Amino acid sequence: MSLCEIIRLEGYIQSMYLAVYPDKIMLLDGGCRPDVALVLDYIKNTLQRPITDLKVVVVTHMHPDHAGGAHKFRKETGCRIVSADKNNQWYSGIAGRTMHVVDMNLAQYVARRQGRSPKNLYYPAHLIPDITVKDQEHIPEFEEWQVFETPGHTDRDLSLFHLPSRQVYTADLIIKLRHKFVAPFPIYDPKVYIQSLQRIKNLKPSVVMMAHGGELAISDVTFDMLIAQAPKEPRTIKDTIKHKLLWRKDAGFNLFKRDRKSKR
Repeated sequence: MSLCEIIRLEGYIQSMYLAVYPDKIMLLDGGCRPDVALVLDYIKNTLQRPITDLKVVVVTHMHPDHAGGAHKFRKETGCRIVSADKNNQWYSGIAGRTMHVVDMNLAQYVARRQGRSPKNLYYPAHLIPDITVKDQEHIPEFEEWQVFETPGHTDRDLSLFHLPSRQVYTADLIIKLRHKFVAPFPIYDPKVYIQSLQRIKNLKPSVVMMAHGGELAISDVTFDMLIAQAPKEPRTIKDTIKHKLLWRKDAGFNLFKRDRKSKR
């Protein structure tokens, strides 16, 4: 059955999008853990639909504001989780588990910057999807939605393209803060990230739906600007720490440095 509308909800620290059909609903990303109650309340009380109408929740990548509610949505509604076809977990090994904790703390930092009250953002580090999708495949039950792999921010980012309307949801690929566009943090592979921007530009979308920045018609000129200004080096926590240490070394900074004149 044909799409009724795409509804944007303001989640804990990001926008969320519901694709609403007469007989089914898809959530375009898993949101934060606190967003589960918000979305289910909207379905029940605003749409006046049973929560079991939520048939699919897509997880575009594993960060707390995109995967945080996925398992809980499935537990509450029986929906299926759709995500990228990857052999490994994003948060794998000791380093991955450490990064999982770091990312939850970064999400809490963003929430404080937005004036949000503290919430429990814990979610499983490992995702167990019901369905995995590859580049340019269609989402089961929602065949008019096509998946595009748009990595760079992580190795498994997905964008969702609604073929009839040419609207595209790009998750964190493009971020708009107030009156300016910025690249996401982190960026693990700048070259691939630029290729992902170009892919979305080539789709000639009518509207770009962003997790951070709302909905916007983005011109080719703006896409070209985003591509030109995209980072050329990785931007991760590890790289940031390394850069800061090198900067301090170049500046002659030494935490334990003593004034030689004070020596006796």
